[in-house]
Amino acid sequence: MKLENKVAVITGGSRGIGRATSELFIKEGAKVILWDVLESGKTTAQEIGATFMQVNVADFEQVSLSAQKIVQDFGQIDILINNAGILRDATLLKLSPQHWQDVIDINLTGVFNCTKAIAPFMTEKKYGRIVSASSIVGIHGNFGQTNYVAAKAGIIGMTKVWAKELGKFGITVNAVAPGFIETDMTDSIPDDYKKMMIDQIPLKRAGKAQDIAQAYLFLASSEASFISGHCLSVNGGAG
Repeated sequence: MKLENKVAVITGGSRGIGRATSELFIKEGAKVILWDVLESGKTTAQEIGATFMQVNVADFEQVSLSAQKIVQDFGQIDILINNAGILRDATLLKLSPQHWQDVIDINLTGVFNCTKAIAPFMTEKKYGRIVSASSIVGIHGNFGQTNYVAAKAGIIGMTKVWAKELGKFGITVNAVAPGFIETDMTDSIPDDYKKMMIDQIPLKRAGKAQDIAQAYLFLASSEASFISGHCLSVNGGAG
């Protein structure tokens, strides 16, 4: 029960890594509030015993009001897992300004919005764990992902800034950089391309959603109380 009596907000929690994280956190004793723009989040929450709130992380006013509601209902927010994200892949010459903006709004501004709205409640309590989803591509880049890479690299930068700013309030701020993980988001990738990606991983397998959930758990727990401003790569040795 590593998260006993803790209140955790997990964005993008309806499926994939978000769902696996929500399930694990509940198992470890946390009260989980699942934020997702998808209606399916309601079903997920009912199945795993979480609380669902339909929230668009790109909308700061909606995020702020939702955070206030949680504090009214639960008294506190101890953990924020910034997990929500989307893909709109294209090479630079084909990438539309709208698809650039869509990814930046959710994957980068969404992380800012959620952290901006929730951090004040953590500073008041002098305790908090903030963990955000970066990516291996935010470190190494990737063909056809200008928007996604920019957002995920930006998250690493924001993490380092917030660790410096919020540390005096007892808040740790970290990121997790997954490698190739089998999720709903990667199901559409052609099998031959998947094989090529797995061949480049020293452990010779794709990651599971649970691999990332365990990394989130570690950084959200007391075991990581002196780790802050760090980006933890979980990628099977890929580089």
